[in-house]
Amino acid sequence: MSATIPLPDASAREDFPELGAQEASDLVSAVREGIPSRRFDALKELLGVSTQALADVVGISPSTLSRRRKRGRFDKDESERILRIARIALRAAEVLGGLENARKWLTEPARALGGEKPLEFADTEPGAREVERLLIRLEHGVYS
Repeated sequence: MSATIPLPDASAREDFPELGAQEASDLVSAVREGIPSRRFDALKELLGVSTQALADVVGISPSTLSRRRKRGRFDKDESERILRIARIALRAAEVLGGLENARKWLTEPARALGGEKPLEFADTEPGAREVERLLIRLEHGVYS
């Protein structure tokens, strides 16, 4: 079973190598081990949001973020949440034709999500799944 997620450009591939894993077991191992703390800043840059905005979405307090940066790795659950948002951002870039379009779409209210911003709606696993379903509908021309 392949876990490969298409990445929109080379820098994204370099920033999130876990998401390009050929096997699901490789991605699971990376999450269990804890992703490097630099992934947070890479995601912040990818999304074009503030540290606080991203910390809120992934559920990491400023003090925890500071400790993880010193340690160099996130815990398993934190890693999973960061990679979940990265996966959605990269998928949005693929579907919407680039990172700028994805940034705009992720940070503006979406009628299909009850007026919530997709990035904020994705702060839980069920919310993230709904955002991914919305991207699939957009990809297939089903505007909601």
